[in-house]
Amino acid sequence: MHKNDSDITKFFSDRDILPLAPWGEGAHRAGEGPQGAALLIFGGTTEGRLAVDVCEQAGKPFYYSTKGDLQKVDMHNGVHITGAMTVDDVVSFCKEHNIGCIVDAAHPFAENLHKTIDEARKVIDVPVIRLQRIFPEHIKDVEYCSDYDDAINKIREKKVDRLLALTGANTIKKLRQTNAIFRILNRPESIALAEAAGLDNDRIIFYNESLEIPSVEDEKKVMMEVGCDAIITKESGESGGFEVKVKAALELGLKVFVVEHPQLPKDWITVTGKYGLRRVIEHLMPDFFPLKTGFTTGACATAATKAAALSLLFDEYPEEVHFALPDGEIMTIPVTYEAKGVASVIKDSSDDPDVTKGCKITSTVTLEKRDGFSVTFLQGEGVGKVTLPGLGIPVGGPAVNPTPRKMIENELRAIVESTPSLLDRTGGEAFLVTVSVENGAEIALKTFNHKVGVVGGISIIGTSGIVSPLSNEAFVQSIRRELDVAWAIGCRTIGLVAGMKSEKALEGIRCVHYGNFVGEALKAAREVGFEDVHIAIMIGKAVKLAEGHLDTHSHKVLMNQEFIRSVAEGLGLEYKEVDMARDLWNTMPPPFFEEIKRLCYETCRTVYKEGKLTIHIVASPPALPRREGAAIAL
Repeated sequence: MHKNDSDITKFFSDRDILPLAPWGEGAHRAGEGPQGAALLIFGGTTEGRLAVDVCEQAGKPFYYSTKGDLQKVDMHNGVHITGAMTVDDVVSFCKEHNIGCIVDAAHPFAENLHKTIDEARKVIDVPVIRLQRIFPEHIKDVEYCSDYDDAINKIREKKVDRLLALTGANTIKKLRQTNAIFRILNRPESIALAEAAGLDNDRIIFYNESLEIPSVEDEKKVMMEVGCDAIITKESGESGGFEVKVKAALELGLKVFVVEHPQLPKDWITVTGKYGLRRVIEHLMPDFFPLKTGFTTGACATAATKAAALSLLFDEYPEEVHFALPDGEIMTIPVTYEAKGVASVIKDSSDDPDVTKGCKITSTVTLEKRDGFSVTFLQGEGVGKVTLPGLGIPVGGPAVNPTPRKMIENELRAIVESTPSLLDRTGGEAFLVTVSVENGAEIALKTFNHKVGVVGGISIIGTSGIVSPLSNEAFVQSIRRELDVAWAIGCRTIGLVAGMKSEKALEGIRCVHYGNFVGEALKAAREVGFEDVHIAIMIGKAVKLAEGHLDTHSHKVLMNQEFIRSVAEGLGLEYKEVDMARDLWNTMPPPFFEEIKRLCYETCRTVYKEGKLTIHIVASPPALPRREGAAIAL
């Protein structure tokens, strides 16, 4: 239903709506442009902040709604709305602001809000993405309850004498009759709920808000001070501190009651992290993000292997399989089957100019009787063979990199652990995995695999499982947007990094990924106003930058052996040619790297002429055991 103009005016006057930040020339406002639909996020949680971070990458306006105004959210492109919404409010807002998608990133137990969103969705026919927490498997010796009535019955059955309720102020009314001690936030609205329920002060304790993330010992201390013999908490997931509370109680020998998280509408789209959220938004609103992400060959091989194993072990042939990324986020990929125990994935097309886009990755899984769980990787057609050390993979084995190997092992282990009878049925739990890539040998000719000792095919790679598009004009624009956001939220020192390994070396500094565009990132940082810039760079890119190349993409510039030789000889050092830049850590002394760093600095000063500039050269992990101290950054 529609509200009239006066109703709309009142709706906004009752809420704190922050104005849009200044917008770049030629950009589209919400509701403008060829499609121009906007996003509405319901948050107030850790997941809400994550959703904001994802949407900020688009560089376009979006709306972020929270019930109260206590949560501080730093945004550059977002509009923060505060105040509870009814179904009519949500419908009116979505129509007024051309909302093309709703993201529910609210607390799992915000049941009234979930219901409001779903009722509004039915009226306006807008898709809903649920950014859901990952909930652990049910824990032994814990009493799970379907709702609060079920919990009260079980608490009475167990004859609990003194209960500590860790379920929040909104549950005081529901649990009032249990004579529980309630831990709540020391805030007016929480105290008001306690007073409305007629709760005596001696039945209230407050959270210690100085502890940003309470430990198990912190929680045990509270429980011992209360003197409780049982606790009740909500199945709130990792970001809600669920496992810490339960572990503390179990270590003290307390009874534990857990109210299970409510189920959501089945026609909502559920994701569990930033990558899944972005990919679904890319699908539902193709014009929102300038570039599309994709899956790495490692992620595709993981999904294909899991599908092959399911078909082999259980005669199950799902059209898509779920698997975990290295950070734990659950993703889904469509699969097809060549035969029992043989499954394939077509690598989807991101906007990164990757030679493996659209290739067919197949995994064949067989079993071999051995003692204990193990996974052995065998050579498949189109996958290269490793001929040189330094990649973290056995020489002579297939070029399936360490992170994809770990992802595949995790999925197979999970299948075994979730099926206790599997060992009896199969006679063993040793998996033989053969990953192959259609036309992989031909594709490899377009890569530099031979430079790193991988012959006969491509490598199965990826450290995050996700391909983030790096090499075009839109990515350069995204660098500028991220820098704008960092500046807008008060950052005055910025780190420019090539990837996650480099970012870890700059712990404590907000970082923006430059991919290969060191020069463009530096120019943008200067234009935004940053006068304290840290660049973290791996040695392979560093030698290119030191030679004067501000774009380090391998399609444009290769590691120049003669340049490296000239640097070494200029220092009076002998240089023995290496196949991979990372091997320099094992063959060259510290003065060489200091000189490379100095040359990188000089190159960067050609575009970043003023301000503080610090160069960090980051060592590759395989070098660490051989050369102590070269690990983090020079």
